[in-house]
Amino acid sequence: MSGDRIVAVGLLTEQELHLLGAGFDRVWPVDQAPCFEGLLAAIDEADRKLWRERNEGRDAPQGQG
Repeated sequence: MSGDRIVAVGLLTEQELHLLGAGFDRVWPVDQAPCFEGLLAAIDEADRKLWRERNEGRDAPQGQG
């Protein structure tokens, strides 16, 4: 395995991809990416969990000080 790390994942239009130019060298069209729907579902669930945890922390009673 190479030493390359994934540092970003993005959903781009063809126009946006064109603006990035030749330096953007790895692209997978959504309709050709296996399990893409599952990936989106996992991202959505992680986001919901994060917001639930933040909201629960905000609603918790504060200690007396």
